[in-house]
Amino acid sequence: MDTLAKLWDVETGSELASLNGHTAEVIALQFSQCNSITTYGTSSENNGPYGDSVCGAGNGRLMLTGSFDHTVCLWDVRTGERTHHLIGHAAEVSAASFTYDTCLVATASMDKTVRVWDTRTGRQLHLLTGHQDEVLDVTFDPSGRRLASASADGTARVWNVGISGETKSAKFLSTLIGHEGEVSKVCFNSPGSLVLTASSDKTARLWDVETGELKDILSGHTDEVFSCAFNYESDTIITGSKDNTCRIWK
Repeated sequence: MDTLAKLWDVETGSELASLNGHTAEVIALQFSQCNSITTYGTSSENNGPYGDSVCGAGNGRLMLTGSFDHTVCLWDVRTGERTHHLIGHAAEVSAASFTYDTCLVATASMDKTVRVWDTRTGRQLHLLTGHQDEVLDVTFDPSGRRLASASADGTARVWNVGISGETKSAKFLSTLIGHEGEVSKVCFNSPGSLVLTASSDKTARLWDVETGELKDILSGHTDEVFSCAFNYESDTIITGSKDNTCRIWK
């Protein structure tokens, strides 16, 4: 494998940029959301704006790449220039995710940790520990206040990381225990009240974010489930499996 990420024009198929910044293969990639939101944070001390907390006006201009070189790069897709190089993990980066407003990025690693970074400064805000094996996936809820991680240790974990851009300590909320194999995918529903996990135990499971309570087990696949997602309305779930099928659940 090469160590590049490339940008392509989907209409013409032409290459727009070759992003060269990693020293090992790139295995995670995500664009920031295309939106026109401006988000301000407030400090509990003075109830006013804190710092340079305007985010989300990038209109999809940021992209991240995670690599087996243990690092994540942030890129400006308009120029092809690297804006930040996020260094800190002690093993391969397995997944990464932006908050909707693009203020924060979370990275998951085979070093069993999750790290949360400020996309404006490249500074690490939180180091989240507790998993006993590789962390395979990470995602924020739509508000950017909570984060969920999935691990080869058979669990998912949920944290409160505060409002995007806050630097207070992250708060561990719950461990989602019940799968009988590694958990490879995790996602929130649109309200952020439920977490959905997919596992090599051939099931997907629904959990209550507040309590960590198991709400439902989605059984039927005959091989490991490696992908899962809610629709926007959160009334439908789709799961993808190594058994070569997808299932839709209501």
